[in-house]
Amino acid sequence: MSDPEVRRVVVGSLTLSAAVGIFGVSFGVASVGAGASVAQTMALSLFVFTGASQFSAMSVVGAGGAVATAYAGAALLAVRNLVYGVAMSGPIREMGGGRWRRALAAHFVIDETTGLALAERDPRLRRIAFRTTAIALFLLWNGGTALGAVVGGAIDPRAWGLDVAFPAAFVAMLPPHVRTRAGRRAATIGALVCVVAIPLVPVGVPVLLAAAAIVVGLRP
Repeated sequence: MSDPEVRRVVVGSLTLSAAVGIFGVSFGVASVGAGASVAQTMALSLFVFTGASQFSAMSVVGAGGAVATAYAGAALLAVRNLVYGVAMSGPIREMGGGRWRRALAAHFVIDETTGLALAERDPRLRRIAFRTTAIALFLLWNGGTALGAVVGGAIDPRAWGLDVAFPAAFVAMLPPHVRTRAGRRAATIGALVCVVAIPLVPVGVPVLLAAAAIVVGLRP
């Protein structure tokens, strides 16, 4: 790794992956604390592999919501990955390989891999960024989830304050989205819809109803 540009890309990818992997420990602990088994928690990280959707699903289940509602909320959050897929279609084709290889690569098209790959203009560095982040993040996120899930079965999440991990995760995601007027408008309307709906509909449904505020947020 004598090329300084390659070193820069690899170090950046590994650093981000390590940080996300630590967050995976929190997901594992909180997921088991919400009532999921270790196997179910690991299945979410292995096959869903998108943190926001995983946190969304388990927050609904942990609050007593229906599985269908949890799935709907998680799927709604995962829609953004379709946009990432469009943006990454060209770079993934550049990486070569047949249809099945491209389909496998699609599983790793998430926030972090897309952001780091598209930040590079050089096709070679773009491939390195995507592949390094995809492999490291997948291994560390799932390793963190496994560690958290196993440890989570032996501790009381409430005693450690980990029962608030799910809502805290979404609060942490909020600041970048409320820096614009449209974002603040959407957040305000969504919050109001959610608060009004909470006593009227089943757990998890208020979040789905609040998603209608996205339309407002799209307006300039």
